Amino acid sequence: MTALFFLFAMIAGWSAYNLYRPINDHPNLCVVSFLVGWLTGELALHHIAWQVLLVFLFIWSGALEGFLAALGFLIFAASWLAMGYFYLTGERAAWTVKQALQTTFGDDYQEKINPELRTRLAKGPDWGLIKLPFTSVSRRVEVIKDIEFGDHGQALDIYRPRRHLAKSPVLFQIHGGAWTRNMGSKNEQALPLMAHMAERDWICVSTDYRLCPQATFPEHMIDCKQALTWIKEHIVDYGGDPGFIVVTGGSAGGHLCALLALTPNDPVFQPGFEDIDTTVQGAVPFYGVYDLTDSNHHQRHNAQLKLFESSLMKLQRDSHLEEYEKASPLFRVNADAPPFFIIHGDMDSLVPVEEARDFAATLKGTSNQPVVYAEVEGAQHAFDMFASVRSEHVKNGVEHFLAFLYSTRGRKRTRRKSPAKKTTKKKSGPKSES
Repeated sequence: MTALFFLFAMIAGWSAYNLYRPINDHPNLCVVSFLVGWLTGELALHHIAWQVLLVFLFIWSGALEGFLAALGFLIFAASWLAMGYFYLTGERAAWTVKQALQTTFGDDYQEKINPELRTRLAKGPDWGLIKLPFTSVSRRVEVIKDIEFGDHGQALDIYRPRRHLAKSPVLFQIHGGAWTRNMGSKNEQALPLMAHMAERDWICVSTDYRLCPQATFPEHMIDCKQALTWIKEHIVDYGGDPGFIVVTGGSAGGHLCALLALTPNDPVFQPGFEDIDTTVQGAVPFYGVYDLTDSNHHQRHNAQLKLFESSLMKLQRDSHLEEYEKASPLFRVNADAPPFFIIHGDMDSLVPVEEARDFAATLKGTSNQPVVYAEVEGAQHAFDMFASVRSEHVKNGVEHFLAFLYSTRGRKRTRRKSPAKKTTKKKSGPKSES
């Protein structure tokens, strides 16, 4: 029994250590590091609670004895302190998103938000959600599931306030999951954000799309564009405004979100519906993949390249570099890009944060519209999938961004010139525009 107790203590100790030193240089271990770091970091208080109970049960059984038991107890105690401190660092996300928004829009940006919207802005984390992070969507939100669209059996869901309104702004969500079947769907991602915005009278639409290995890029993008055209043609029937749509998504969805926003009316992505306007009014990609070519050599192993070559693109990158560039948001940056809010965690084990930094810097140097970049301390990949202190602050920051865009719609917005240090473009950076 003492040996089992010590084993549990070692697992708890490594889980806490992994929060501060995640593995990102091994193709298989990085996935384990991500899963453990994600579930431990954002649910640290819950982990501490069940571990305390576990230790109490071991002690109550009276089977613990000797040096190994004492050492195990010390490891548990140290891991609780480490997890507790890590969880508290989630409060820093409030400052991060506030600073990012103020740097881009000005210290007084909230004064430019419509007074009615401003009074409804979240003032802080929802502790009810944090206590029960897997709570279902509020009953104040109506969910309409599996509305069919497109040519390949695609479907989308609508989240809207039960008090039906006319011409509400639209948030268009694209799910992640490595572009691959059974690794992600529209049913579980971005639910906290969509429920939050639906309660604030936004119409939220979550779409699916064809997935690998059956699908090959650009079929994923074509399906997302078809979903967008459905929204433009039909969302008014559900209370939405087809003239104000902001796209969001995480991971693979972040890639598709950014690419969709940067390639309006690109006929390659709109076969058969080339004449439909696919412009959006903003984009909020979370921990997205922005450079499939790895032009700045941020990837620490070849797992992503294997996925691209065997499943997503089904082309060898070295001999089809142009196709990879066309699929990369970093190489599609242009002056006419809509406003962006780019969000990435500095502890991301799956997509290097340096990739987001490059994308944000390139976009800021090219786009005529504002670009907000928030690098969230302690955040793993997928940190926003359920409520935590960190994800709540980021969710509220996204609400501020969306409220600002909607309040200032129709006004000419240009990016603020920042006195911050200059970013030197690397020679390997993108040279082409869409």
